[in-house]
Amino acid sequence: MVKARSTKKTSVWSSMNYAVLALMAIVTLYPLLYEVASSFSSSRAITAGEVFLWPVEFNTHAYRRLFDDGQLFLALRNTIVVTAVGTCINIVMTTLAAYPLSRRRLMGRNALLMFITFTMLFISGIIPNFILIQSYGLMNTYWALWLPAAISTYNMFVMKSFMEGLPEEIEESASLDGASDWRILLWIILPLCKPIMAAISLFYAVGWWNSYFSVLLYITKSTNATLMVKLYQMINQVDQNLLNSGSGSEGALAVTLTPEGIKAAAIVIAVTPILCMYPFLQKHFVKGVLIGSVKG
Repeated sequence: MVKARSTKKTSVWSSMNYAVLALMAIVTLYPLLYEVASSFSSSRAITAGEVFLWPVEFNTHAYRRLFDDGQLFLALRNTIVVTAVGTCINIVMTTLAAYPLSRRRLMGRNALLMFITFTMLFISGIIPNFILIQSYGLMNTYWALWLPAAISTYNMFVMKSFMEGLPEEIEESASLDGASDWRILLWIILPLCKPIMAAISLFYAVGWWNSYFSVLLYITKSTNATLMVKLYQMINQVDQNLLNSGSGSEGALAVTLTPEGIKAAAIVIAVTPILCMYPFLQKHFVKGVLIGSVKG
């Protein structure tokens, strides 16, 4: 009797959990599905409020409007460069900082950790950073973005905690065989750190992909603008007078557009690459986050 009651309570509790999780999934996915549907719907359907989860009067006019002058392709290329190079710099710097700090034999380790922790509590202002970048002649170069953000203190501590959880016997046996610290790091430690490196790489990549304010401050050339800045500029330009100012086929296309459709298409363009990348890193991402948050 007691076992039957326990089984029934477990079943009810599981059903409640599934219901709550399903509700959370719907609440999370609906805004994205709505924006996708709106980006492929006609202006009449969007204005009339007929769009829900599926496109109404399917068309690709909003995407054609965003891509017709070629500026968005250039901005997309710039964003890929900034994201790829910036993430590589972040991973290299984070690894080179986390590995020695995870070794207890490092002299002055506690003092260094306290000094690094201090940087998480106090940061310089926008104006000093701008003056520093300008004085080094880095304006309108991507180094103005990469150098100040070369390493995240939080991500470094996460990787350090992960490395501290690795068995010390592995490193000791390699040292007895004559392996140097560089060889131990490259051939033993890094292969074991794939989960946490995948998780941190995703954190860094998402941050670079969504970078906006720093680009707005340091990059003034339109040819060097990234995707988020270019989309923001395009969205600001989307009003009915501008859309109706074209002539010929462009004017005919403009009549079918609304600012809401352009904004929805911009959102889809911005989030799609990250959504496509996440499934390939999901297994390592989940494992890295869990281990990195528990260890230490």
